[in-house]
Amino acid sequence: MEAGHKIGSSAHPTSLHPPVRGDASSGTLGRHLARRLVEIGVKDVFSVPGDFNLTLLDHLIAEPELNLVGCCNELNAGYAADGYARAKGVGACVVTFTVGGLSVLNAIAGAYSENLPVICIVGGPNSNDYGTNRILHHTIGLPDFSQELRCFQTITCAQAVVNNLDDAHELLDTAISTALKESKPVYISIGCNLPGIPHPTFARDPVPFFLAPKVSNQLGLEAAVEATANFLNKAVKPVLVGGPKLRVANAKDAFVELADACGYPIAVMPSGKGLVPEHHPHFIGTYWGAVSTSFCGEIVESADAYVFAGPIFNDYSSVGYSLLIKKDKAIIVQPNRVTIGNGPSFGWVFMADFLSALARKLKKNTTAVENYQRIFVPPGMPLKHGNDEPLRVNVLFKHIQDMLSKDSAVIAETGDSWFNCQKLHLPENCGYEFQMQYGSIGWSVGATLGYAQAAKDKRVIACIGDGSFQVTAQDISTMIRCGQKSIIFLINNGGYTIEVEIHDGPYNVIKNWNYTAFVDAIHNGEGKCWTAKVRTEDELIDAIAAATGEKKDSLCFIEVFAHKDDTSKELLEWGSRVSSANSRPPNPQ
Repeated sequence: MEAGHKIGSSAHPTSLHPPVRGDASSGTLGRHLARRLVEIGVKDVFSVPGDFNLTLLDHLIAEPELNLVGCCNELNAGYAADGYARAKGVGACVVTFTVGGLSVLNAIAGAYSENLPVICIVGGPNSNDYGTNRILHHTIGLPDFSQELRCFQTITCAQAVVNNLDDAHELLDTAISTALKESKPVYISIGCNLPGIPHPTFARDPVPFFLAPKVSNQLGLEAAVEATANFLNKAVKPVLVGGPKLRVANAKDAFVELADACGYPIAVMPSGKGLVPEHHPHFIGTYWGAVSTSFCGEIVESADAYVFAGPIFNDYSSVGYSLLIKKDKAIIVQPNRVTIGNGPSFGWVFMADFLSALARKLKKNTTAVENYQRIFVPPGMPLKHGNDEPLRVNVLFKHIQDMLSKDSAVIAETGDSWFNCQKLHLPENCGYEFQMQYGSIGWSVGATLGYAQAAKDKRVIACIGDGSFQVTAQDISTMIRCGQKSIIFLINNGGYTIEVEIHDGPYNVIKNWNYTAFVDAIHNGEGKCWTAKVRTEDELIDAIAAATGEKKDSLCFIEVFAHKDDTSKELLEWGSRVSSANSRPPNPQ
């Protein structure tokens, strides 16, 4: 949600003479929360029922603009809220106390790592039970109800335990606005006996609240722009690199404005894919150290100045800490801070403001773009195969590339799909999502459900390995119930291939499933779902033709058989470097 955005939509009068705002005749906590979710842009809430949240769910269902999506488990409900927030800007899930809350915890931690505002709502104990010595079910058998809250405190930016109607209004509004301002998840627990009780603090139609815009420190902004312009205008072959925090900074447009103005080549960090326009004439690919797109790494690492907009440098994005970039040549632009070389650093300078202002101060310099064009050789095409030759993964992705358009979005599961999808060239406005900072296998099943529910105008193409799919497979069921039309490529290579390349062992081999039969069993004749098994390129071509043609209104599940050692070369290089970083011996003290 953009800073300064007025959050609100017209209220729904239930009579010809709607009550005046502030009339408490039927204002309840449940109705207030439901309206608040609609006001901030949530139209679908992902839930798993439990006895502590049932009354609250009644109130959410009663809101005509809110759709309750029941999921198979809480982990997937959380992943779905994560995927929804990526497409809509905010997501929400509702679970029950402790058994539900501790189950959704992993998904909320992932949303925190990716700066996604997810409103995680838990139906809590009856308000009368707080402060007593009673032992409740769904707890660990102690008369202390705070375990869940303590777990959530480390992975949310605000927590609200609502067990008293007098301050419920303030607690709810503060938590929701904090999620939007900080672009992080929040935890809200609501006593199970409170949602339906009228209270004077709840108007029938809540007054829309307003988020004050964040405004840069003007002197700091001017100083940062001047120092950066001096630094870059002296450089011979500067480059521009976009990172994952472009999203949380709402700075994608400002980044393009800067790229257009300065003429530098633009690259993207792997976790920022989808946030930088790949159709831009100066786009040179993914900067990922030793596993960068061909010729991109060389141009970035040989530059004498680089601007990193919203980077996250971790062991995965740095390929086991092996990036050949120097701090004294780098300008690091974070969502609210700019650091130039080894210093100075300017705080309370917001990225979008800074990039736009910098665009007006830089001299045009296309030297590095020209160098790139001079050395660039287009990638070779995969070899043509005989009719019955087993399908290779690089051939699969050649065909997925041809499927992409502005009407599609790619969801890449943790694993070799990271590397194969990274090489896809995204057309203008084609969506792209993956979870690189947290890297939780199985994330993509729930995220595909949530993203497709939010982005009705796009057909989602999900690339999921067999190992990851086994973690969260059952919410294919919810996709079918919701009438979704995603295309899922299940890459069956017999195990956890990404783990194999980091450190192999018998634990990386999994039990093979008949995946299409599994999905057919879930389908069970209700809703539209189509499955296919693919072993050769010809079968793949036929399956894609069906999925995009006669079966375009169905959920399409295509199981692709691949050899267990058929991996991208990038994964082989990356795996060995990450393995080396993981296995460093202790430093002598």
